[in-house]
Amino acid sequence: MWCFNMKNNSAYHHTFQNLQENGLSFEQVFERIVTFMSFNPKGNYRLMVGTDSQVHKSQTVFITGIVIQNEGTGVWACIRKVVVPRKMTQLHERISLELSLTEEIVAMFTEERKNKLIAIVLPYLYEGSTFTMEGHIDIGAGKRNKTREFVKEMVTRMESMGVEPKIKPDAFVASSYANRYTK
Repeated sequence: MWCFNMKNNSAYHHTFQNLQENGLSFEQVFERIVTFMSFNPKGNYRLMVGTDSQVHKSQTVFITGIVIQNEGTGVWACIRKVVVPRKMTQLHERISLELSLTEEIVAMFTEERKNKLIAIVLPYLYEGSTFTMEGHIDIGAGKRNKTREFVKEMVTRMESMGVEPKIKPDAFVASSYANRYTK
């Protein structure tokens, strides 16, 4: 099973990074998000998680992005890299693993953690503050998109976690942010 092998592989990383910091634990990532939101609690916040992959000669690189956006005023973001030491040529397998990695991060945002984030904006709801959580899936429903046959399955998986699914062209955390780090 790939999970067993992947977790025992030294290339499997549980740490996060961005342009300013390396080796962040999830707890540190969460605290960065709390700090970012607390700086301006009267914001419109979107917490977005998405994964993209790239097949290379002898491995497949998966990048999961976590982005907290205060619409119109800024973002804080980081990535986590997972390397599978083989070429994953089957599209469904790769898309499914992308979503599993996204689901893994989404699950780290426990009810307690989500409630802590909601509590930041809660006093300002009547002034227009908002908080949503989205799962960005690197698939599209367009006729020319090879992944269109997986849309219903992947969207249902994300919805079952209580997270708003986004597909291309709205899944920019997976299709743009994470994508640039898979090369």
